[in-house]
Amino acid sequence: MLGRRAFLRVLALPPYLWLAALLVAPIVLVVLISLRPEPGPVDFGDPWNPSLIQYWRILETPAYLRQLGISALMALIVALAATVLAYPLAYFLAFRAGDRASLYLVLLLVPFAVSFLLRVMAWRLMLGQEGALNTLLQSVGLTDEPLDLLLYSREAVVLTLIYVWVPFAALPIYAAMGRIDRRQLEAAADLGAGPWTRFVGVTLPLSLPGAVAALFMVFIPTVGEYVTPRLVGGSETYMYGQLIQDFFGRAASWATGGAAAVIMLVLTAVLILAGTLAVRTRVAT
Repeated sequence: MLGRRAFLRVLALPPYLWLAALLVAPIVLVVLISLRPEPGPVDFGDPWNPSLIQYWRILETPAYLRQLGISALMALIVALAATVLAYPLAYFLAFRAGDRASLYLVLLLVPFAVSFLLRVMAWRLMLGQEGALNTLLQSVGLTDEPLDLLLYSREAVVLTLIYVWVPFAALPIYAAMGRIDRRQLEAAADLGAGPWTRFVGVTLPLSLPGAVAALFMVFIPTVGEYVTPRLVGGSETYMYGQLIQDFFGRAASWATGGAAAVIMLVLTAVLILAGTLAVRTRVAT
């Protein structure tokens, strides 16, 4: 019979295999594709001669790097805004909801039951010339004619992505706040600290790891976003994810698309590592 440790390893084997098949293998495949010298569709029967020419093509093209910088900046704005807006929501669930916290948490998760595409399309309708926002602006007399600047702009993309990710960002912050020892807050109150002082001096530092987790959980998928910019951003808002999709799609340049994806992955990994080290240093001090 298997020992306890061997039995636990056997139980852990399926998740590891599943992780390797769905996460590690696709990344390895993209890296292998990016190292091919030919930019066209990949024929896996051809001899494999690894080359970095596709990486040089991306790094030597200012337009590609500009798209990466714009996408990273937009993703950072979305992540910061979603994290800040999620803080009051998480604070209410952790400290003010009481026995109804579970009910409110379920209500928070309700949007995830609706398709991501449908939620984005809803904002496309709201921001359109005959949408709810233009109708509201006209009804209160702020404008006489529908504004056509609401839709198909970077602002529309940022607004839509913030809406999509705020409930998601609230979850790790709520989990971090749930682990805070209430006795520390009571001790701060006994020493004369007001609500704001208790939040800044106790709640915020102790929930900072959850906030950083929320920040990266929003930033990582947003930096490679291409569905939302295509639907509400139009041709004027072209993000790095759309560039990668075009390389694999209409441009039929798989190797270049793979190199672009790997560069984005490396950049994201570096930012995550830097943020993690900063948080650990902050907590240690």
